[in-house]
Amino acid sequence: MAQETTVTDGDEATQVQVLAGAPVEEKQAEGEPVKKENGDSKVTVAEQSPECTFVHPEGGWGWLVMLAAMWCNGSVFGIQNAFGILFLSLLREFGSEHDDDLRFRTAWVGSLSMGMIFFCSPIVSVFTDILGCRITAVGGAAVGLVGLLASSFVKSLGPMYFTYGIVFSCGCSFAYQPSLVILGHYFKKRLGLVNGIVTAGSSIFTITLPFLLSGLLERVGLQNTMRVLCIFMFVLMLAGFTYKPLLPVKPRSTSGCPPLSQIFNVNIWKSVGYRIWAFGIPAALYGYFVPYVHLMKHVEERFGVDSNKEVLLMCIGITSGFGRLIFGRVADYIHGVNKVYLQVSSFLVIGLMSMMIPLCNIFGGLIAVCLLMGMFDGCFICIMAPIAFELVGAEDVSQAIGCLLGLMSVPMTVGPPIAETSLGSDASSLQSTTLKIHFKAIKLATGGQ
Repeated sequence: MAQETTVTDGDEATQVQVLAGAPVEEKQAEGEPVKKENGDSKVTVAEQSPECTFVHPEGGWGWLVMLAAMWCNGSVFGIQNAFGILFLSLLREFGSEHDDDLRFRTAWVGSLSMGMIFFCSPIVSVFTDILGCRITAVGGAAVGLVGLLASSFVKSLGPMYFTYGIVFSCGCSFAYQPSLVILGHYFKKRLGLVNGIVTAGSSIFTITLPFLLSGLLERVGLQNTMRVLCIFMFVLMLAGFTYKPLLPVKPRSTSGCPPLSQIFNVNIWKSVGYRIWAFGIPAALYGYFVPYVHLMKHVEERFGVDSNKEVLLMCIGITSGFGRLIFGRVADYIHGVNKVYLQVSSFLVIGLMSMMIPLCNIFGGLIAVCLLMGMFDGCFICIMAPIAFELVGAEDVSQAIGCLLGLMSVPMTVGPPIAETSLGSDASSLQSTTLKIHFKAIKLATGGQ
């Protein structure tokens, strides 16, 4: 037999099944929760409470949700990372490739778009808590579709700042963040692996999409290429319908409006470990950009203009995808917030590899460095969401991830220009500071162990 409890997410109702027949620990006093246990995980059901925790399915419909989230991650960041391909076409469309002023103004379209995805995240987290993952994701994908379609009809650069840089990117932001939150509804033991598979989507799309865009731009032109990309956003909108919520939501006030604590969740900031971690990740990203900005120029100076420098970025992208799969699975075997140790180790390797780049006198050595850098870059990315779940819990994770991504918007926007003006010694200093911050986060997050 099974006991079913109905929980709601926005306008939707979901049946959460709590397995019966497992040993039950009776209440010690009135108002205390009853604890049930089965082979998968411990289940706590508080009587007289609208909230209950349940056994995560660890599969089933969750696999389809995982594929939908993978498509979201791939299409959002695949299109963003392929802006360099669109960049040249935009220059030809609105002027000349040799116009330095036009190059500067066009580059800001891509920078604004990437920055807005992260900048909007704290707002997206509020909508996710109030409306649920499904409505937020589908609505965001629809807005992104409208923004990208409108960009295909633009005849000058000015409106592109609004249609592509703001509308399209804000839609992507609203579609992206729920894809991270919904995974915690279906997976707990396999959350690391699932996040690795989902984030690997961006690596797959980043590697393959430039070839598709190059062919489309040659055959059908810029405007029609953007309309083809709208198909990706339409599929993303359909994928959002798979985000069937399972976790119970916090009760609303008698007026029907969400309580202020749900709009501005201060609980996440009560965790010292989360505070240090949330500020440490953005600090790391200032140094994170240094090798990516300087690598191509360094290869030309060290090995000549004709060197096959593009293969290095491909090496980073491919091993980053493998790293997300491998370390996502490894993270599942690391209990609790100790996953932070794995993330700090990845930063340590990335920092060491960054400092090794100027010491490589043969191209093969540089390839080896980039392979390792990509592998541990994948580790850093794939376990951010699992760490957030461990630090603040499933109930508060939406705003925890949102605030983290919001803080990341600053280095994502200004990091490349800082990297462009930095020296090698400054990069080493940034990496050293990053490691100190994260080791402090480990001590606080793990209770000083």
